[in-house]
Amino acid sequence: MTFEGEALTFGQARAKTLVLDEPISFWGGVDENTGRVIDTHHPQLGASVAGIILVLRCGRGSSSSSSVLAECLRNGVGPAAIVLAEPDPILALGALVAAELYGVAMPVVVLGAAAYAACAAAGVLAVEARAVGVLAVVQVLG
Repeated sequence: MTFEGEALTFGQARAKTLVLDEPISFWGGVDENTGRVIDTHHPQLGASVAGIILVLRCGRGSSSSSSVLAECLRNGVGPAAIVLAEPDPILALGALVAAELYGVAMPVVVLGAAAYAACAAAGVLAVEARAVGVLAVVQVLG
């Protein structure tokens, strides 16, 4: 199955998925050196976001989350891509900063409800977002 969505950032990724049950703030919620979820109240405490396609409905602020996401990407422990059900400018900003400062491109894509549900049920996705503000393609691989 292949779906189209809105690209908030550009990049390509192909990886296993991690579906978060609850929104997360990278600020205080993800360790920038390990990529592990450290929010003690989050259902996926201890899970790693490193190298996976992170599937979550939306982020949970704070505005400092963008800097932590950028640092995760700089340190090589960030997600390969983020697939959202709702636009999140804070996560998009973190990815754009990482691309500009560190040369690390990570796509952030927003999908409609049916496409999001299908991707949340998938084990492996491929994401291709050629430019900000254009259609992105998300393919279910497994």
